[in-house]
Amino acid sequence: MTLQQLEYIVALDNERHYVTAADKCHVSQPNLTMQIRKLEDELGVQLFNRDVKPLEPTEIGAIIISKARQVLRESHSIKEYVSSDRSSVKGEFQIGIIPTLAPYLLPLFLPEFTKLHPETKLLIREMQTSDIINALDNGKLDLGLLVTPLQERSIREIPLFYEPFLLFLPLNHSLQKLTSITTKDLNAQEMLVLEEGHCFREQALAICKDRRSKIKEGFEFQSGSIEALKGLVRKGMGYTMVPELSVLEDLDQANIRRFDSPEPVREVSIAVHNSFTKESLADGIRNSILNAIPDRFKKVEHFMRVEWR
Repeated sequence: MTLQQLEYIVALDNERHYVTAADKCHVSQPNLTMQIRKLEDELGVQLFNRDVKPLEPTEIGAIIISKARQVLRESHSIKEYVSSDRSSVKGEFQIGIIPTLAPYLLPLFLPEFTKLHPETKLLIREMQTSDIINALDNGKLDLGLLVTPLQERSIREIPLFYEPFLLFLPLNHSLQKLTSITTKDLNAQEMLVLEEGHCFREQALAICKDRRSKIKEGFEFQSGSIEALKGLVRKGMGYTMVPELSVLEDLDQANIRRFDSPEPVREVSIAVHNSFTKESLADGIRNSILNAIPDRFKKVEHFMRVEWR
């Protein structure tokens, strides 16, 4: 068994096609096929089911490929650790970011980061939290930007800031009349939330002390967009909670109400695998983000961090 063979089975799992996997590995397709067959013969198991299209790993093959990813990650981390350029931020890196952060955080910090690091290319994808965790574990991502704590033993979290939750209300809603608002005033039956799978949904319902949300009006709406929920609120179809970054430039300030202290907040962090060694990349992204966000996100004195997992 060789590292090269492990790279081949991982590439084939990623691409699910021999020719494209061989192209990714910069070898001929017959050579890649032969090496994978040799590995299967050595292990005495079939790693891929070739009778389906696209091909897919067998049950035992999926387990072995997962372990191969771990071995390759550790191998690459050793090379990075001893390389002379480990303190630089050169190269191409895979970044995952959750959808409720991407449209608001990326425009804030990317202009500075790309200017300071012209030799760095960030390949950024919007992904849900569970997918980011899996991709970090499998070596498909270098770094994630998401909400913590994750309580994952394989993941290291680097907290960045604490972003308050705000109420987004119709102008004529009864909560607008209150002189102060606490989480006890919320009713999950009136709350518009994101569709299942979004961590922001779980955080909002956790603040309500309720894992259910059902609008009394004659409709049901599943959305992955905070902006879509805000549009419904403006029409009086309920209310919602929004992260403060989403309303920094919002013209509808009359719709926004803050919670009394302690404010509910979400902890936004960088997440990397425990084997991650490219600290210069994490430091560069962290510094650009901290330079871009409001100072109050860094100095929240009285807050309630929302536990959601």
